[in-house]
Amino acid sequence: MDTTRYSAPALEKGLDIIELLANHPEGLSLVELGRALGRTTNEIFRMVVTLETRGYLIASGERYALSLLLFQLAHRHQPVRSLVSTALPLMTQLANEVRQSFHLSVYQAGRVIIVAGIESPERWGFSLKVGTLIGMTDTASGQVLMAFQDEAERERMLSLHVPVDGELDVDLPALAHDLALIRQRGFARMQSRQVKGVRNLAYPVFGRDGHAVASLTTPYIERIDNAPVPSIAEVGEKMKEAANLLTTLMGLDVYWQAPPA
Repeated sequence: MDTTRYSAPALEKGLDIIELLANHPEGLSLVELGRALGRTTNEIFRMVVTLETRGYLIASGERYALSLLLFQLAHRHQPVRSLVSTALPLMTQLANEVRQSFHLSVYQAGRVIIVAGIESPERWGFSLKVGTLIGMTDTASGQVLMAFQDEAERERMLSLHVPVDGELDVDLPALAHDLALIRQRGFARMQSRQVKGVRNLAYPVFGRDGHAVASLTTPYIERIDNAPVPSIAEVGEKMKEAANLLTTLMGLDVYWQAPPA
């Protein structure tokens, strides 16, 4: 089909602005927007004003940034809302049992986004904010979401990949090795590539087709005092049970039968 016959230049212009600002949380001025998009300020002025009027952008001085409206709309989408509402009680129970923080992430158009999070009940911990975009190729969450797809879908995900700020360059052979190991184990366990002293542990939540639809992840913090807290292996067993139960509660019930850790 000749898609050029059905193009909508104004819509494409608005989407270009939204997608660009998604990578610039600090916001951009009209001049910076125009320069990055290869357009004049006159070309994008009315579109920016319209997006601001509709609540998609917020203005701070001369800079424009995305509001939370897109995030709110995403959470009205029934599959995401159902997943989050089902997962939160399980994540809360899990955090109370093993004294770690947890987050749930999903893949969305070349990015990985945190859709739910529970902080550790301990006096300290490490957690990610709901709505945060994280790397698809250099995080345990992203690698789990990629590992449990068929080859064609993995290639599509990589072709759409939009790196987040600070995301490491992709080493394709190393990535392929990591994903194969994750499929063999049934989960991802890796030192954080963003923060020293954190080990990430991630388990997949599966859809009806047997592919991962979400990743349940903990940024595991090791205690070095005398506090009686579960080991990372014990946390992993609890996480596997929770991911298994979440898959079942969502009516999917196709949990990956991985070999023992």
